[in-house]
Order: sequence, then C-alpha cells, then structure tokens
Amino acid sequence: MADRAEFAELAMEHMPALYTAALRMTRNVADAEDLVQETYLKAYRGFGSFQEGTNLKAWLYRILTNTYINTYRAAKRRPEVSDVEDVEDLYLYHRLAPGDGSGRSAEEEVLEGFTDDEVKAAIESLPDVFRIAVLLADVEGFSYKEIADITDVPIGTVMSRIHRGRRALQKALHQFAQARGLVGAGPASPRSS
Repeated sequence: MADRAEFAELAMEHMPALYTAALRMTRNVADAEDLVQETYLKAYRGFGSFQEGTNLKAWLYRILTNTYINTYRAAKRRPEVSDVEDVEDLYLYHRLAPGDGSGRSAEEEVLEGFTDDEVKAAIESLPDVFRIAVLLADVEGFSYKEIADITDVPIGTVMSRIHRGRRALQKALHQFAQARGLVGAGPASPRSS
C-alpha cells in the first residue's frame, strides 16, 4: 500500500497527459482544468487504496474518465466552446502523416489534405463513449484491457466502441474529403494523378 506522501512524486508527472485527455473530453479549457483538479483530489483521497506495482497512469485515467462520465456528461452542456488548439498528437494526423514521401498509400495522400481543424472536428463529432474509447486507444496508447479497467466496461464493449468510433471517424473524414474534392462520391473512386 502506497504512502500518501509519495502521491506528488508519483502522480504529478501524469498531469500534462491527463489535462490533454480532459481537454479532449470536455472540449473546454476551464472544464478540463476543473476535471483534472477533481481527478487529483479524488486520487489523493483514494491513494491509500492504490496498490503499489499496478499501473498508476491507468488508475488516474480511470478516475478521470469516471469523474467526467459522472459529472460533466450528466450535466447539461453549456453552449459549446471548442478550444483544442493546444491538443496536439492527434492519432490520424501524426500516425498517418507522410514520412519521406516514398511508398505512400492513397489514404496517406488524402489525409495530407486535411487541416488540423477538420481532423479535430471529426473527432469531436463522435459520441462521447466512442470518442473516449478511440482517444484512449489511439492517442493515449492504452491496451483494450487497460481501457476496460479505466472505463469499467467489458473488453468486448471496449473493442466494439473503438471499432464503431473509428468507423464513424472514417465516415466523418470521408465527408470532409468529398467536400474538398479529395475523393470521389463512390466507395472506391480512383484518384487521378
């Protein structure tokens, strides 16, 4: 059992990542700050129950996610203020961004045509349960089991949410691509060079 005196030393290094995740969840700087503060307060109070040797980051994300679900999602939303300019490391942008230009797939070429705002808007358009699952998997890098522990749902549900979230994200990005003339209207329209 960990001593509360160790809390600051062990847990505070995860604050920037938790803040970024909170910002993605709440889509509002003030709410993200409140969510992180509440998460750390709950984590500090419950630190005595944290089992040393287990994944502290996953434990903190579970508290963050549960706090968001129980507090912010249940509350009636304010008019939406999107301030995710500080949110970097978007999965699709960084994961599929072109490298040296050789051997790029058609998908990579299309993704190059998206603006950061379009990718952010596509992610924000996802329903909360899918957006959280996709962000935890594809941005934060958690395994299915860790996401199941964080969100307190079965692994099968996590896999389904990630799959459905990715499909919805793909559909939203395809709509942006069609609107910008990057792809044709058909399902597999070839692109002329």
